Amino acid sequence: MDSQIPTGLPSEAEAANELMRLARQINRANRLYHAEDAPDISDADYDALVRRNAALEAAYPHLMRPDSPTNKVGHEIAASPLGKVPHEVRMMSLDNAFTDEEVAEFVARVRRFLSLSADEPVAFTAEDKIDGLSCSLRYEKGKLVRAATRGDGQVGEDVTANVAHIPDIVQELKGDDIPDVFEVRGEVYMEKGAFLALNTQLMDEARAAAEAKGEAFDDGDAGSKVRQFANPRNAAAGSLRQKDASVTAKRPLRFWAHGWGAASHVPGASQHEVVRRIESWGLPVSPQFRRCGSVEEMLAAYRAIRDGRAALPFEIDGVVYKVDRLDLQQRLGFVAKAPRWALAHKFPAERAETVLESIDIQVGRTGKLTPVGRLKPVLVGGVTVTNVTLHNRDEIARLGVRPGDRVVLQRAGDVIPQVVDNLSRDEDRPAFAFPDHCPQCHSEAVAGEGEVDVRCTGGLICPAQRTERLKHFVSRTALDMEGLGDKTIDEFFAKGWLESPADIFRLRKRREDILALDGWKDKSVDNLLAAVETKRRPDAARLLFGLGIRHVGVVTARDLMKRFTTLPALRALAEQAHVKEGEEAVVAASEAYSELISIDGVGPVVVKALGDFFHEDHNRAVWDDLLSEVSPPDYVVETQASEVSGKTVVFTGKLETMSRDEAKAQAERLGAKAAGTVSAKTDLIVAGPGAGSKLKKAAELGIAVIDEAAWAEIVKAAG
Repeated sequence: MDSQIPTGLPSEAEAANELMRLARQINRANRLYHAEDAPDISDADYDALVRRNAALEAAYPHLMRPDSPTNKVGHEIAASPLGKVPHEVRMMSLDNAFTDEEVAEFVARVRRFLSLSADEPVAFTAEDKIDGLSCSLRYEKGKLVRAATRGDGQVGEDVTANVAHIPDIVQELKGDDIPDVFEVRGEVYMEKGAFLALNTQLMDEARAAAEAKGEAFDDGDAGSKVRQFANPRNAAAGSLRQKDASVTAKRPLRFWAHGWGAASHVPGASQHEVVRRIESWGLPVSPQFRRCGSVEEMLAAYRAIRDGRAALPFEIDGVVYKVDRLDLQQRLGFVAKAPRWALAHKFPAERAETVLESIDIQVGRTGKLTPVGRLKPVLVGGVTVTNVTLHNRDEIARLGVRPGDRVVLQRAGDVIPQVVDNLSRDEDRPAFAFPDHCPQCHSEAVAGEGEVDVRCTGGLICPAQRTERLKHFVSRTALDMEGLGDKTIDEFFAKGWLESPADIFRLRKRREDILALDGWKDKSVDNLLAAVETKRRPDAARLLFGLGIRHVGVVTARDLMKRFTTLPALRALAEQAHVKEGEEAVVAASEAYSELISIDGVGPVVVKALGDFFHEDHNRAVWDDLLSEVSPPDYVVETQASEVSGKTVVFTGKLETMSRDEAKAQAERLGAKAAGTVSAKTDLIVAGPGAGSKLKKAAELGIAVIDEAAWAEIVKAAG
């Protein structure tokens, strides 16, 4: 997702539609982050969505929706193995700032609200904002009686048994002036080293379990099958929210306090005083917690914490400021989901300098040459980065990078490393020479007209393309073969056992050879061969997609098979329609070309790709060899009755909850025809953000238009 949300203000009608989309996007992101511990967008992208939503609501306050994310904290707890706990005092969120100017405006806003004179002092506390899971600890008579996650701010999950295994959380407070009831609020987190060790442990446990069953364990294929955590925050949340507290007991969780909720009395008159009192009772607080007397001191604290971020053993993503005096906090109160007296000053994406030691060229299954920068290892955002993609030839030229250059690295959204600047650009050294021949097979490498990507022309004679195509052939969206992971394919290819897809179906002749390899047992070999045998009658569209013909994706393969039913019929017409140089006009008029081009979703590019594929002798040999081993049944599309059965549907704009291919597949299952253009035959348009000319044409033709959410309801209603 692009975090650069448009900053201009749209018309009122456009704003209403955008607010609807933003509400769905943000609420979905909240559900994935808070309820499922499985975020799929970066913090930076999420913050951009929230800021855009706030800007539109400020410009058009009458358009604020009932489901506006402005009024929500976290996410409602759905089905959970843990009990639910209502919060006596709501657990709030925080407003964010991203610049020094926004921090200064926050302080000025506090002064205006309180009617403070320019010389009247107002102090703030500052502390690092740890990236963990919010947790509330309720102590009665000094003893811990309940612990709960934030949930949606009103109701959280009961994790009392789980926090008993976190050493930082004491079961009984020790000290003076302990209230009869006091809820300590803070963050459960996992340190970076513990996070890495946990992921290694999970992989080791999966490997041991496979070996105990006599099965092969392919590290290269394990990533999609072993539940590993994406980051320390997810690891902390997933470890705490366990039904079985003994699992939590094995996870190295930590905690620190930063505030409080319900209290029979508050032991202090300031934020600083109460937090220090909590610390004296035996609960840890941030070692960087401090008191600031001015904007300048607040920003100095921010810079000091930011500059020491990489050396910390845990992840932080900003600094939190709070008005220190509690009487002023009470006067300031709250707005929607956040206090007026607090602010989170977020960090920008972290950057670091290092040396680009070399540039390697990798060859993908379509022949694309992708440059990969090999870096002198550098720590960025708590992660050691050694490699970075340089995307393509044009990106190398734009950055002017060469081996030996000193570059600035950034983890985009604190996730994906990228080079953002070249500090050695002006040094007098030759530019990097992007290869014009494939480094694997030495065939010519060229960029097509209007394309930025350089591709090897070697096709299936290129070993890199052959192994990548084999991996694609067995991938989940193609033939979905269990047991043939990347490492296994690489190993079998190196042995000369796998040269083409058909060789996979001849592996049964290699049983004893496979058994002789390290890590293979009778059961694991038999499981692999059995998985291969189940694919002897594969789905024809999956088989076609698995061959990796350029421009023939999942949906295009289905579109082709719906028309031709059998693979030989498709091949016969594709060969007839082959476009040869200088003969385009003749072939374009041919019956075969016209029949192919008439298929929805199949244009001249796809027809040319099919023709080029079957024009090559080695491709035809691979095809014939494969069909001598497998017998795909005639392709039949199974549909279910729905309100769009028999209708023509067009998807336009950016779909936010599914891919265009998935949307078209849904339409097909519902008995509808998914078209690519709007015409008088179109019955329905499903429009996402960015829909343009097709909506105008729909209005002219009087065609019904719905959004993505309404389409989801149609799919749901059909079962």
